[in-house]
Amino acid sequence: MPRSIREQVLRAIAANREPGFHFAGNLLDLSFDKVEPGDTRLSLDVAPHLADAGGQLNLGALAMLVDFSLAGCLRATLEPHQRLATVSMSIELTAAPRTGRLAAASRMAGFIREGKGRVGKASVEVGNGTDVVCVATGAFMALDPPSGVTLYPVPHRRRNSPPIAPVSDFTAEEREILRRADEALADPQPSFIERFWGLRADTMENGPHVGNRVGHAQGGILLGLAACAAIRKRPAPWHLSGLAGWYLRPGEGSTLAAECSVVHEGRLTAALRTLVSDAKGRTVIEVMTTHARR
Repeated sequence: MPRSIREQVLRAIAANREPGFHFAGNLLDLSFDKVEPGDTRLSLDVAPHLADAGGQLNLGALAMLVDFSLAGCLRATLEPHQRLATVSMSIELTAAPRTGRLAAASRMAGFIREGKGRVGKASVEVGNGTDVVCVATGAFMALDPPSGVTLYPVPHRRRNSPPIAPVSDFTAEEREILRRADEALADPQPSFIERFWGLRADTMENGPHVGNRVGHAQGGILLGLAACAAIRKRPAPWHLSGLAGWYLRPGEGSTLAAECSVVHEGRLTAALRTLVSDAKGRTVIEVMTTHARR
């Protein structure tokens, strides 16, 4: 029997108590099918808690899948305590539906420089079992954790791993995540994940429901915030065909806001520039999106 959305949230809260992954990543319920240096294969099922209003995988969740896949094949070559900061990420979408079981196969291209601060490059292809959904590339910087923060290896869970029982002794942070989930479930608008993450508006509240282990907004969700804002700026008959983001600073603070401007609009194609800024007005990520008229 498919799990309810609330059960998925409770399982992710419980899984988040194991070091190495964060709540947003656990909510995806990724399966690490293969993790080897330079070659990583991840997959996820597009369940209701991850779907957009049309039943396809939400763009923020897709960006997270791409992010984890690209970083995974690089992280397999690093020390367990090191972290990877996203420098840039580019995703080219096809017309294939983001439905069913999506499988991502990534491959490492190599590193620039050596030691702390070296930048790794990787590519990934995501398919739905029949067609290619997207191809993507990314660059990541290897860093030591911030002072006073201990990071652990990401657990390589598999799809058929034993279920994790829901928790009852919530911390304040866990209660806040569940409160947000219950609030999103009570909202009649379609797409739980867009309501829960706050992607239906140009301003998103920051917090543990969208953050990583360091406390910054997860990079894939930031890219999803920009993509959703660009789609609202150019809705149907326009179709998002690609997005590329450059990460300029960590996603910190109470809120993160997206502001779009049209760079080009022709008869068949358009290009938009979106800046996502923190509460102090500092740009966190700059994103370019391309759109095709159906």
